[in-house]
Amino acid sequence: MLIIPLKEGENIERALKKYKKKFEKTGMMRDLRERKQYTKPSIVNRQMKLKAAYKQSLRQAEM
Repeated sequence: MLIIPLKEGENIERALKKYKKKFEKTGMMRDLRERKQYTKPSIVNRQMKLKAAYKQSLRQAEM
């Protein structure tokens, strides 16, 4: 449960903005979307390797 401390007389829109930002930082929606569909560990590992190779190629291209 997220708790948002409010000061006296603070605008409700500002409180909602704080709530949304805090909610995004928890990563709950990302986890829910990932759990929606199961991906095999081999596929996850393959994606991580491809991502790492892509990042490495970008870093080498900078030099």
